[in-house]
Amino acid sequence: MVTLLVIDEELNTRLLYKDEFQDEGYEVAVAETTEEAIEKIHRSKPDIITLDIKMPGADGLEFLRKIKEKESTIPIVICSAYARYRNDIRVGSCDAFVVQSADLTELKAIIKLILRHKQSNFSLH
Repeated sequence: MVTLLVIDEELNTRLLYKDEFQDEGYEVAVAETTEEAIEKIHRSKPDIITLDIKMPGADGLEFLRKIKEKESTIPIVICSAYARYRNDIRVGSCDAFVVQSADLTELKAIIKLILRHKQSNFSLH
């Protein structure tokens, strides 16, 4: 079973993603903070991560850099309500950028695509 780690400070977003992706057959873990995310990444290396940029006490883009330094094989999809970050040079190491929405159709499609191409260094920006 594919494991997805959702890192987002908003409880409603975490619950929505968890419900939607569990319905799709994923095992879903959630983290509210970067500290909690680090623990979950080390404990049970997820197959893919969704990461918000705005995090309490941390910069999601700095956290992205740190994850990629230590766990470069885990695909990361940035999910942010702030579309302006799409062109930020710091998102270059993520595997895809999705503007956050209550409609998860795009996010689901991108995650499926990334997982299908995980072995081939495939990246969507």
